[in-house]
Amino acid sequence: MLPTPPRTYAERTDWLRLIRSENVGPSTFFALIRRCGSAARALEEVPRLARRGGAATLRLCTLEEATREQEALAAFGGRLVALGEPDYPRLLAAIEMPPPLLSVVGHIHLFEKRSVALVGARNASAAGIRMARVLAQELGAAGLVIVSGLARGIDAAAHRGALETGTVAVLAGGLDVVYPQENRELYDAIARQGVLVSEMPLGMAPQARHFPRRNRLVSGLSLATVVVEAAERSGSLITARLAGEQGRDVMAVPGSPLDPRARGANRLIREGAALIQDATDVLHELEGRKTIALTEPSSARDWLDGQCATEDDEARLQPLRALLLERLGPTPIEIDELVRQIGAEPGELRTLLIELELAGRLTWHPGQRVSLLPSP
Repeated sequence: MLPTPPRTYAERTDWLRLIRSENVGPSTFFALIRRCGSAARALEEVPRLARRGGAATLRLCTLEEATREQEALAAFGGRLVALGEPDYPRLLAAIEMPPPLLSVVGHIHLFEKRSVALVGARNASAAGIRMARVLAQELGAAGLVIVSGLARGIDAAAHRGALETGTVAVLAGGLDVVYPQENRELYDAIARQGVLVSEMPLGMAPQARHFPRRNRLVSGLSLATVVVEAAERSGSLITARLAGEQGRDVMAVPGSPLDPRARGANRLIREGAALIQDATDVLHELEGRKTIALTEPSSARDWLDGQCATEDDEARLQPLRALLLERLGPTPIEIDELVRQIGAEPGELRTLLIELELAGRLTWHPGQRVSLLPSP
């Protein structure tokens, strides 16, 4: 099972310190708590595990830093919501390895309503912007909350269309960082009338690697993702792919074959996404799906169940560590396949993967797949 949420300020601070420490992502966060029993104990173990994975040093978030972040977030008008707490979005809790902590500001009760993501091109056409705004208005009038990423173009139009009925903006940087700056007025309006969400620390400027993580939250907060204009290499297609991997519906608005901004959305339709011409089409696709399975994903259970290897197992772990590094490469591979190929018990492999991720040598992919990161 996923860990019990923090019950005290000290436990919440330990959770924040752990997830803000270098090379600790959600998968390793959960595995460390399972292995160690608490975030406090995990913080003591992390440096040693990172050294065994090949890291010379690993930076832990300090108590002072975590305390300052919580105080600054409270002064900003926001707060942290931990996985497992009543205010944590139930749809997001159902994805594979959800964020342990979210920073939020605004009307958090909107998480209780059904929601749909509207995403698309930044350099959108006038027709695309109008389509996104009208879709958001009409879906909002039907009782749906609109989720998007506060980017220029389609995202901004979707948020504006849903301001009166409810919208959630997921930020790629810290909750207090407005990006792009041209959306400052919209950001302020959402803070007053909707919800701003981020898993990043306050003050962090968005970087390229943050946007896929942001997109996973956009789709994870939503019953379905609707794409309105997207080029072939659009980030909106990443959101659509993530939605499919999360078991959510994918929909797209068709466009002219002569417009490069429509090629991505048209391809999604060819590949099976529902064709959307108006809000009625979205509502029709959602009929009979008033909710989704909100049980803990099997991948999370598989990764967390059972014990990690201990210090007493080091004699066996050493040759397995060498074999694992031999088998891993830049191409993602499933955990189950690694178990078969190297002959490790799941708990042993869990420990080895924790070591490598903490050392900054391994990354996780959807579907319980891992790959080695290129050497610096």
